[in-house]
Amino acid sequence: MATTAPSLTCNHLTFAWPDGTEVFEDFDLTVGPGRTGLIGLNGTGKSTLLKLLAGELTPGGGSVRVSGEVGYLPQNLTLDVTRRVDEVLGIEDTRTALHAIESGDVDERHFTVVGDDWDVEERARATLDGLGLEHIGLDRVIGELSGGESVLLRLAALLLARPSVLLLDEPTNNLDLAARDRLYQAVSGWKGVLVVVSHDRELLSLVDQIADLRDGGVRWYGGNLESYEAAVATEQEAAQRMVRSAEADVRRQKRELAEARMKLARRERYGRKMQAIKREPKGVMSARKRQAEVSAGKHRGMHEERLSEAAKRLDAAQEAVWDDDEIRVDLPHTEVPRGRRVLTLREVELRWGGRARLDFHGPERIALVGRNGAGKTTLLRTVAGQWEPVSGEVEVHVPLRYLPQRLDLLDEDLSLVENVARAAPGTTNNQIRARLARFLFTGRRAEQRVGTLSGGERFRAALATVMLAEPAPQLLMLDEPTNNLDMSSVDQLVSALHSYRGALLVASHDLSFLRRIGTTRWLRMDGQLTDVEPL
Repeated sequence: MATTAPSLTCNHLTFAWPDGTEVFEDFDLTVGPGRTGLIGLNGTGKSTLLKLLAGELTPGGGSVRVSGEVGYLPQNLTLDVTRRVDEVLGIEDTRTALHAIESGDVDERHFTVVGDDWDVEERARATLDGLGLEHIGLDRVIGELSGGESVLLRLAALLLARPSVLLLDEPTNNLDLAARDRLYQAVSGWKGVLVVVSHDRELLSLVDQIADLRDGGVRWYGGNLESYEAAVATEQEAAQRMVRSAEADVRRQKRELAEARMKLARRERYGRKMQAIKREPKGVMSARKRQAEVSAGKHRGMHEERLSEAAKRLDAAQEAVWDDDEIRVDLPHTEVPRGRRVLTLREVELRWGGRARLDFHGPERIALVGRNGAGKTTLLRTVAGQWEPVSGEVEVHVPLRYLPQRLDLLDEDLSLVENVARAAPGTTNNQIRARLARFLFTGRRAEQRVGTLSGGERFRAALATVMLAEPAPQLLMLDEPTNNLDMSSVDQLVSALHSYRGALLVASHDLSFLRRIGTTRWLRMDGQLTDVEPL
């Protein structure tokens, strides 16, 4: 008998948060076997949708149906640090029963627990090995693992359980390059249904189709991210042509309406003139006047209707064009002359281990890479003056600003204008507003309290705060800036950094992003800070 293929289906799904904020209304979705990349702007409900599919949230209306076992890897993974590895893998009871049998205990309960899973430990170690976790013993506790290792361990648990449906939410966040490669291998070999929410371009290059969550619905595109971007570019070019055509039509209809009104006005003046000189009987002239008024009304109404229809077509055409606003950072005072020294590290020993020597000259763009826990953030915080080195000397030669991974430089209770004013106390309110407009914060949005901003808006707010600070930063340091950003926000960040004229030091595992910002030098932190070939 044929088995039913695994699938995910949402019918007329409705969901809102307790405060009444609506996320989905009458939402439909069907996902079959294959690898699906789910993308969309921050706030469109991607993570919420995965939680609904995984059963972590209950819809307010409609239905969610899943055919097959579901495995779910959330974006913000929290594991009990006291649990053992085998507990996270879900094999602790089977291991206990196996060990009891091996020690001579032939209680029937142990055989029931083991069932046919006599090779569970071998399968678990093979799964860990496949994700680069061969050094992790099954009896170790979670508290001894790094954040990246914890994510891979949770993925190992899912792979070991062999679900037919796998849901991954931003799985590469906080993973170093080696761990990302392991994840890519696992995804590329996945059989069944896989839905992954990600902004990682390399991960999205492995999917079979893209689902774009936008305006409360999903648009499907066959192929991977590159195919999606090509299709969208074609669509947007056509949409722009439609807008230009509709704009021309509106201008033409306005011109014809104006001309029609002028002709009618001339006729009315002529009619009044004829009536004044009384060349025709009064009854005839009155009849002609009524007929002219009716004809004029119809003529004017026809042109007004044509203009209204043209305006509607223009509105529809403009709706088809996506918002592609770019951050523009025209800050001439951030420019660093070529060859000028911006940072010197002399035999620096970091507080958590690791050593660094560096001569950094402007306007270099340095990518800082390395495994999780190698000391990249420690190095950045030491350069920023937040932590003292154990020994050695850190000398910063130009104004420096640091954007930390957690964006904790912002005051949640203050508005964006007020946050920038704290960093640039000599700048007027009007100047701050004008500059914030370059970061896509205009009008009332600049007065919005930071605590109410979305993830992408919060990042733009933090970036604006550091880049608009006084004195203008000639050395900008960013720590994992693309984590938790949607693809549109990453594009905006790339655009902003292209127009930034100072020196850059960026710690990231996102190789695509590092290449796109024009990295000129690559450094690896792994005990020692060393130059490496471009990645």
